[in-house]
Amino acid sequence: MVGIFPMLELPTGSQPRGLGVGHLRVYLPVWVQKSYGDWTTYGGGGYWLNQNDNLGDKNYWYVGWLLQRKITEKLVLGGEIYHQTAANILGVDSTGFNFGGVYDVDEHNHLLFSAGRGFQNAAEANLYSWYLAWQITY
Repeated sequence: MVGIFPMLELPTGSQPRGLGVGHLRVYLPVWVQKSYGDWTTYGGGGYWLNQNDNLGDKNYWYVGWLLQRKITEKLVLGGEIYHQTAANILGVDSTGFNFGGVYDVDEHNHLLFSAGRGFQNAAEANLYSWYLAWQITY
């Protein structure tokens, strides 16, 4: 499968308080996916239009790739690697990885989790990261 899904990100948070970038951004990605039985792999990348001369932001690339496996009917585990070029004039490129998964509590409730770290310019960009969420679907 091949997909595109342009995204428009509106500035809704306070940039001085670290809640968003404070201006409109557009992401133009292309992703591909292939499944083999219990295995699925997908990834791709795109270009972020991130211009805001007052803040020193600049356009940048983001790419990533994931491999995941269905362990049980309720549990999927996987790992991903990603790379992003600098998003502002003082920034650095960053590369990292995450391991995580999804546990389906039932048809509508899902626990999402992930943990990882950066390995290129990690101290400046992403030394460690983690994610835990509850997803409700209908």
